[in-house]
Amino acid sequence: MAKHILAIDQGTTSTRAIVFDDRARRVAVAQAEFAQHYPAPGWVEHDPEDIWRDVLATAREAIARSGVAPRNIAGIGITNQRETTLVWDRATGEPIHRAIVWQDRRTADRCAELRRAGAEDEVRERTGLLLDPYFSGTKIAWLLDHVDGARARAERGELAFGTIDSFLLWRLTDGAVHATDVTNASRTLLWNIRDGCWDATMGELLGVPMAMLPEVHDNAHVYGTTAPGLFDASIPIAGIAGDQQAALFGQACFARGMTKSTYGTGCFMLLNTGAEAIRSEHRLLTTPAYRLDGATTYALEGSIFVAGAAVKWLRDGIGVITNARDTDDMATQVPDNHGVYMVPAFVGLGAPHWDAEARAAIFGLTLGATQAHLARAALEAVGYQTLDLVEAMVADGGGHPATVRVDGGMAANDWLCGFLADLLQVPIERPADLETTARGAAFDAGLATGIWSGLGELEALWSREHCFAPSMPDERRATLVAGWRDALRRTLTTSR
Repeated sequence: MAKHILAIDQGTTSTRAIVFDDRARRVAVAQAEFAQHYPAPGWVEHDPEDIWRDVLATAREAIARSGVAPRNIAGIGITNQRETTLVWDRATGEPIHRAIVWQDRRTADRCAELRRAGAEDEVRERTGLLLDPYFSGTKIAWLLDHVDGARARAERGELAFGTIDSFLLWRLTDGAVHATDVTNASRTLLWNIRDGCWDATMGELLGVPMAMLPEVHDNAHVYGTTAPGLFDASIPIAGIAGDQQAALFGQACFARGMTKSTYGTGCFMLLNTGAEAIRSEHRLLTTPAYRLDGATTYALEGSIFVAGAAVKWLRDGIGVITNARDTDDMATQVPDNHGVYMVPAFVGLGAPHWDAEARAAIFGLTLGATQAHLARAALEAVGYQTLDLVEAMVADGGGHPATVRVDGGMAANDWLCGFLADLLQVPIERPADLETTARGAAFDAGLATGIWSGLGELEALWSREHCFAPSMPDERRATLVAGWRDALRRTLTTSR
């Protein structure tokens, strides 16, 4: 029996393909970065053809490097940047416009208009989400209203909508399958999380024809097989999950109360709430964590739009650092933050504030502030924003996490992990393999194809590389948090 899984991890700035063995160990990896497009302030786009090209190239490269014949790949698992929105022609498979990325804020006015009309309570009840341009629904409507003839074509059933996973599935099957999984569907503002189906009321509210939408399946499900000619053998596509839910799954956070936090371009914390879809009263999201055999496990989610992106700005925007890894050393070069705070609202603020108009600011600069203080402020901001999420989760009845499992590129930073432990006042567990997003997609595909038999077997595959324990004095912590809250208040006041 085939013992390997190919995971495709299509992220915001790069695409990775990883071959895993039946012990969930990485056998081979291939990666490619792709261009970001910023056609207007607050707008972010991707070229779908860039993404497709890189997915195919990295998948082929990873398989070649692994030495595993394609016929011995049991299945493909796909995980993807969520909410990023694509519309394409059903006949040709050609996108009608560049993809509108999850970070994009162009529909902020439309969301504000719907809020003023009193729609948000019903949106929250049906979808578990808030009215924010982050989600796919208003992006779809924007494309239909701004691409010539698109709305009429959509009404005639000529156009298909999908998040990145759905587009890749379409391309991998040569247009034979138009489908997605429950975690990606739930990020569109169109999926009713309580009834488990597309919601016609939401489609009418947002102006999205229901005929555009894909079929929705469990995370571990054989969606189809790759079209002839893509690889030397046809491979089942057997798992799909949005990146943050995939990370929760890859971290083996299967029990109620378990928490993971992913630190990449943004930061995303998910708290497993079991079979209960907790309605947040503190502006968190209620979201499916995964669905297996038709049974949904839910989570509370806090979404921070900018984490690693602030470090990237320090490097590419103003040249404070030459490499992202420099921030670890720079943060330890100075004894404290010198009163410098960064509120990284470059594309607005996410949970629990949800201020689309907020913009980034740095407070507390004096002539004694240095590049090291700016680097430290960018890292500290990640910790403060995470604390905001934890406090909201506790207030919503989710309970204070006993530990937090971290992953993503920034989790390799020891200083940041220690700072998180100090702020959250809980142990921070870093896994032996930080590729938990791809690992979660592999787990889904492996369950669907029989490599693994259940969650207990997956849980046994998780291992911890290091645990960071809290050590900061309470008085010092209180002073730092007070400074953050003052900077945050100033930022929010300015935006309003």
